[in-house]
Amino acid sequence: MRKIITTPNEESDALFVLVKSLSKSEKRQFKLYVGRLERNTDAKFMALFDVLDKMSSYDEQVIIKKGVVTKLQLSNLKAHLYRQILVSLRLTPLHRNIRVQIREQLDFATILYQKGLYKQSLKVLDKAKLMAIENEEKNIAYEIVELEKVIETQYITRSILSRADELSTQSKELSEANVMTSKLSNISLELYGMMLRTGYVRSDEERQEIKDYFDKTMPDYDYDSLGFREKLWLYKAHLWYNFLIQDFVSCYKYSKRWVLLFEDNPTMIQRNPVFFLKGQHYLLESLFYLKLSAKFDEALQRLEGLQEDSNFPKGDNLDTLLFLYIYSNKLNHRFMVGDYEDFEGLITEVMDGIASPKYRIDEHHIMVFYYKIACLYFGSENYTKCIEYLSKIINAKSLKTRQDLMCFARLLNLIAHYEAAKDYHLESLLRSTYKFLLKMDDLHEVQKEMINFVQELKNIYPHELKGAFKRLYKKLKVYEDDPYERRAFLYLDVLSWLESKIQDRPVAEVIKEKAKALMR
Repeated sequence: MRKIITTPNEESDALFVLVKSLSKSEKRQFKLYVGRLERNTDAKFMALFDVLDKMSSYDEQVIIKKGVVTKLQLSNLKAHLYRQILVSLRLTPLHRNIRVQIREQLDFATILYQKGLYKQSLKVLDKAKLMAIENEEKNIAYEIVELEKVIETQYITRSILSRADELSTQSKELSEANVMTSKLSNISLELYGMMLRTGYVRSDEERQEIKDYFDKTMPDYDYDSLGFREKLWLYKAHLWYNFLIQDFVSCYKYSKRWVLLFEDNPTMIQRNPVFFLKGQHYLLESLFYLKLSAKFDEALQRLEGLQEDSNFPKGDNLDTLLFLYIYSNKLNHRFMVGDYEDFEGLITEVMDGIASPKYRIDEHHIMVFYYKIACLYFGSENYTKCIEYLSKIINAKSLKTRQDLMCFARLLNLIAHYEAAKDYHLESLLRSTYKFLLKMDDLHEVQKEMINFVQELKNIYPHELKGAFKRLYKKLKVYEDDPYERRAFLYLDVLSWLESKIQDRPVAEVIKEKAKALMR
């Protein structure tokens, strides 16, 4: 469940966001592009670009005071600048991917056709079609075939009969492939939408509803006839379905197939590096849920290796995704093996990455990082630092983050305050947390038991604490293997904390002991 969160400025001004997203080389390319025509040297839109480039936050009043443009002209000038930047980016070698190149050839062929140069147009289209089919760009390939059919009806040759049959067959095959891709992508996106709207299934009834939808909408297909693109959407659909029903073994199965699909077709890694990275991340996420640390280590090493791989594509978006996925899983690895020592260097790297202009990390992912860092400090029994990072989440008023993250942040905050002996805050924290939880209509039983327990703490004498811990542990233990409750323990390992209190041992020691037992 990932949601991109934007600030009000970003939502209201796409041009400012676009300018701020440009790298130094892209800015240089834009200025060269503008300077090609002498009349553009002093163009107003270039002056507007320079103003926006120097601004740290968007402010229309500052632009108008600079005298670059009047308020009435600003809207049109911004639209013109936006278009010019996109044209410049399209000409930049870094952004001239295969899809852009094929589209360009299709545009050239269309121009030639409109000039009546049919033979030249068909020659360009034939090369573009071959390129599109080889690179699984079947939507564009279908467009090319349809234009070829139009031209062939006007450019008469002796081979028109065989040519017509050939184009008709190609059109039918591409249409069927595109329809299959459309059906599979629709299922995948709808399942992902369900994840965002309702989260994981919470009962047998919800599970059956998802299964019925999946079985009803999954089209019949011949696996051996599926191309790369159709298989990719098929694996995505299965992955989201199994994430929804919390079948993490199947999540591992389909995320592994996703990654292997790219590894068996290495040219597709170059063509679709974002999808390749996402497959790697979901594979790691599945292994984390299954607690398969050895396989997790191998997968994480392969992901980290991409940073130094000269053959792997480069770009701002890819750099950002690599940072997100590598460091998120580095933190997960710590939790998996129970390693709560010497992590300050790792936290420094994460915080430096968040602050770096090189990576454009959205606010939601920043909060996820804060929660994981807080959990590290909690495991090391540094409750003050734990509370510091949790406060960043709880006090983020503009954040529209997942309710489950906010819920567990508040619960962990309560426990950390209790452990830090900051009892003077506990009463107000209890009230605010309870008020927040009442607004949630899908609380886990684990969450309900936790809030009830913390409410009772104020009435428990010190010598009664161990007994209270034991009672809570007994209540929560029954949910450890419950298919609809066990995920709560991934967010907040309250069972290990309770064991540490009952046994008078550090919580990190308990977690590490469990991790070693799983690796045997």
